[in-house]
Amino acid sequence: MRGVLFVGDRRVEIRKFPDPTPGPGEVVLEIKASGMCGSDLKFYRPAPGEAQKALGLGDITEPLIAGHEPCGIVAAVGPGVSERQARVGQRVMDHHYCGCGVCHHCRVGWSQLCGEGFVVYGATAHGAHADYMKVPARTLVELPDELSFETGAAISCGTGTAYGAIRRMNLSGHDTLAVFGQGPVGLSAVQLGAAMGARVIAVDPSPERRALAPDFGADAVVDPSADDPVEALKDLTHGEGVDLALDCSGAAAARSAAIKATRTWGTVCFVGEGGEVTIDVSKDMIRKQLTVIGSWTFSTVIQEECARFVADREVDVDRLFTQRYSLDQADEAYKLFDTQTTGKGVFLL
Repeated sequence: MRGVLFVGDRRVEIRKFPDPTPGPGEVVLEIKASGMCGSDLKFYRPAPGEAQKALGLGDITEPLIAGHEPCGIVAAVGPGVSERQARVGQRVMDHHYCGCGVCHHCRVGWSQLCGEGFVVYGATAHGAHADYMKVPARTLVELPDELSFETGAAISCGTGTAYGAIRRMNLSGHDTLAVFGQGPVGLSAVQLGAAMGARVIAVDPSPERRALAPDFGADAVVDPSADDPVEALKDLTHGEGVDLALDCSGAAAARSAAIKATRTWGTVCFVGEGGEVTIDVSKDMIRKQLTVIGSWTFSTVIQEECARFVADREVDVDRLFTQRYSLDQADEAYKLFDTQTTGKGVFLL
């Protein structure tokens, strides 16, 4: 089979690998769609293994098959996999983490919180930018028949991450939500927030990405490079500030603005990885009764819930994909994605 590898310094290679065979408790997926995520750039840009070290994921010496948004069909099952767990031909997404499988976090679907350690497909184990992918059966999440494989790939990270954050913030149709960063996760948050009835304001310095936001349901758009985003958001909320703010950028300036632009008793959520932010704790948090939370992707349960929400509300997640590629176009795909001016890319197999 073919697999796309990040070999360092913004270079990719397509290499041949033996077709995988499932062991006990494992399945092999025939990949139909493998999404490109903004966090892929953390592994695409530096030298091999540097991103894993920086993110505390261990010492990786060999390039691995990239891609952590897997969606496809079960092609083979290994010994000990029951019909209820997986069946050949089943349409599935994959929760792209795997822990010990027996601790409390793993049993409730939060494998990335496993205290015994965990693997991240596409980062510390072979991922989904390939013809096939071998994973434990317990990492599978069924894909509703109403949804495309492309939508399933988006839910497997970017859209699922946005949904998990919004659920944690307890968003309702009464709220005004500001979304900082209009990459794939931010656009997903705009789309899902609008589907839940909220008033949504999109914030991004990129004109290309700001232009996408209204089509996904943004009621207003703010350019932080032209206007003070805090003042702009307060102007749009009668001086009060937004009820909820979600930072999908990981940028210090955006995080700071999210906190300052949120009203008293509001909630701010960070999903963008890495970096730092400095705030005045008394002024910005304590005396505003502000809640600040972090949200790290989602559990298998939330992934399934997100898929059901998207199917039942007929949310057009496929619109996130502005580029579609074959695996042979991986170098071209990541060069464009690295500009961070587009929507979402996906490999179709």
